[in-house]
Amino acid sequence: MKSNGASPSIALPLLALSSYFFSLAASDPRITEAGRYCGNSTEADVSIIPNYVAVLREISKSVPDQRWGNYSLTSPLPAVYGLAQCHGDLIDADCSLCFAKSHDRSNLCTTFGRLYLDGCFLRVDGYDFYNETVDPTHDKLNCSSNSTVPAERAAEFSDRVDRVLRNVLASAVLNKGFAVAGEDGAGGVAGVYALAQCWRTLDASSCRVCLENATSKARSCAPREEARAMNAGCFLRYSTTKFYNVPVSRGSSRVRITIAIASLAVVATSLVLIGAYIRYQKYKKKQVHNSLMQLLSSGSKFRLYFKYETLEKATNFFHDSRKLGQGGAGSVYKGILPNGKVVAMKRLVFNTRQWVDNFFNEVTLINGIQHKNLVRLLGCSIEGPESLLVYEYIPNRSLDEVLFVNNATRVLTWEERLHIIIGIAEGLVYLHGGCRVKIIHRDIKTSNILLDKNLTAKIADFGLVRCIAPEKSHVSTGIAGTLGYMAPEYLVRGQLTEKADVYAFGVLVLEILSGRKNSVYTLRSSSILQLVWKHYKSNNLAACIDPALRGNFPVLEASNVLQISLLCTQASVELRPPMSRVVEMLHDKDHVVPEPKQPPFLNASVLFDKSSSTSGPCTLGCPTSS
Repeated sequence: MKSNGASPSIALPLLALSSYFFSLAASDPRITEAGRYCGNSTEADVSIIPNYVAVLREISKSVPDQRWGNYSLTSPLPAVYGLAQCHGDLIDADCSLCFAKSHDRSNLCTTFGRLYLDGCFLRVDGYDFYNETVDPTHDKLNCSSNSTVPAERAAEFSDRVDRVLRNVLASAVLNKGFAVAGEDGAGGVAGVYALAQCWRTLDASSCRVCLENATSKARSCAPREEARAMNAGCFLRYSTTKFYNVPVSRGSSRVRITIAIASLAVVATSLVLIGAYIRYQKYKKKQVHNSLMQLLSSGSKFRLYFKYETLEKATNFFHDSRKLGQGGAGSVYKGILPNGKVVAMKRLVFNTRQWVDNFFNEVTLINGIQHKNLVRLLGCSIEGPESLLVYEYIPNRSLDEVLFVNNATRVLTWEERLHIIIGIAEGLVYLHGGCRVKIIHRDIKTSNILLDKNLTAKIADFGLVRCIAPEKSHVSTGIAGTLGYMAPEYLVRGQLTEKADVYAFGVLVLEILSGRKNSVYTLRSSSILQLVWKHYKSNNLAACIDPALRGNFPVLEASNVLQISLLCTQASVELRPPMSRVVEMLHDKDHVVPEPKQPPFLNASVLFDKSSSTSGPCTLGCPTSS
């Protein structure tokens, strides 16, 4: 689900100012499911789907800016009505995340239904329910099962619950349907905190009716520690934990007023700057959208565009049984297109500008890249509730699962491992100079290598790619990647060149040949680099080969490949060979591999040693003279 929550940087001036006299509760999108009701149908009515998707799409446009939205379609039949709303204490970014989660989970209902998360609400139904306050048949009350309140204090605790609920009800009716209230613990009785939220489609009178009903039900849960009353028109919760986000005053009112008056000019200036920033962000967002639409309308640049509805049906509406995996940018699903073609679909959940940029990066770059060792992009969709990328489906999943999952179905032979290594190397050669731009992957690792039915390696996940102009020798950029595969100059100084991929490839080869994952998080064990270097110095590299091969490998060839991997992991960028040279050495079995120097060793003892944080790259274990 695309969510366009405000960038965190927008709020920085106000947060800095408010820190003088407020202590803000920690941000939390509260995506825990509180309750749900799904319609009685056991099988989705296909005729509902077009209107259902269209209603959610329109609501998704309103929530990021207005924090709620409702939309209905009554023609063509069947009619569909929808409503989504965040609770009033969530910040914009958390509201967007909560709504994205509610939309994702709502797919579990095969037809109409309601979903209550602790931070937001989503309902889709076949009739106009917008003025509905209570629904005795489907409204829910959830009381916690436990109570730590001593029996002799139960009546006192129940009285405190009653007071807090009455306060929050009265405040919510006067405050556009939202309020929080609480009493801190005292005298051995736990504190009580409550939140009340009416949906925006109710007027004040209807809101009162709904919350009075919810209050009466929630009160019956005491002395249990928590209750949630979920009505058709409102949500009410109390708890002994302060779960909501609200400013807590610090210092006397007079001091706060004095500071506020003195800061008035700063506030006014900040608001002007924030307003300008918001307008600029909207302009940039519009430019990104226009660029994407231009890309789609240009047949010469991008012909492979899919309708959102087609892809949604192809995955059985993103059913859990079709889920292949979860990555940082979103979930991946298996889809079957109307023509029977099987594809892999990445479902991207955006909540920052960075995600939009990454999506545009993938579409514009990968569309022009075709190589037997790279996962091929087949198309995309950008006009639905979330953006989707469609890739070729790779049946054997990832190299990570083949090598490291316990009880794997098969053990890769030496020939298969070498075939995979050469394929990865050739794919990187293409990325580094075989296509129209130089592309640095930045996150080469076993989980980003997929295997097809012939065990041909396919490099996947270009969400972190970076393009480099031919005249640039390196790019200084924010660190992104996976610890254990990151080159020392990139990890320490942020210096990014294609040699960072060479380093990661070297580590990857060591993992493939040894069958051992390069862990840098264990204080007691050494990294795989350290282990291989130790055997190299003792002229016994063959001892590093995966014992699962039971000695069925050519010793000299295996030693040469391990030595090539050590060359790739040299501390000095200049000493690492380019990937084109690596491919030559891998293909030429008679080639004399240069002698490597000691590679940098990175393990937990370095990572968690605070004294090493200000040292140079040698804290990673620079080579000694050898």
